[in-house]
Amino acid sequence: MLEFVLERGNYWAIIGLMMIGLYTLFEASNMIKKLVGLSVFQTSIILFYITLSRIDGGTAPILFGADAKGHGGDHAEEGALSKAVDATHAATDATHGAADAAHGAASAAHHGMEHVYSNPLPHVLMLTAIVVGVATLAVGLAIVVRIREAYGSIENDEIREIDLEVARAEYAKDHPDEATPA
Repeated sequence: MLEFVLERGNYWAIIGLMMIGLYTLFEASNMIKKLVGLSVFQTSIILFYITLSRIDGGTAPILFGADAKGHGGDHAEEGALSKAVDATHAATDATHGAADAAHGAASAAHHGMEHVYSNPLPHVLMLTAIVVGVATLAVGLAIVVRIREAYGSIENDEIREIDLEVARAEYAKDHPDEATPA
């Protein structure tokens, strides 16, 4: 049981980060702390996907060594026609290679590749998620700045109290004959 837990230490760390982010997001009354919680939660999701894409013994999905031969690595010895054919094969294999890299060692042995390559798709998707996360954080911070200018506070309780006072004042203004609004 202990071995099972220790082998998956990265997943436990990710779950811990995720829970910390969720707790901060829901329990903090300060808007900046909520944004920090959102960022921690998002980072844990990114780490989760990167952990899932890891392959034991896998390398970056760039063909090298014996795998590069026949995929564009031995152009000096061939004529122009074989270069064009190799370029076509390399482009086709690169397209298929990205999908095949996820299959691990069995796939590499099946395709005659010497090395095991990791799948680049999760890394690319998470790079996009990082960019979107930074943009979301920037928009959130801009909204917090605007709320601070309008209310003079970034605490949810104080803003809610100010809104309630304004609503009571408007109700009393619209209904002067009633003593106290509900």
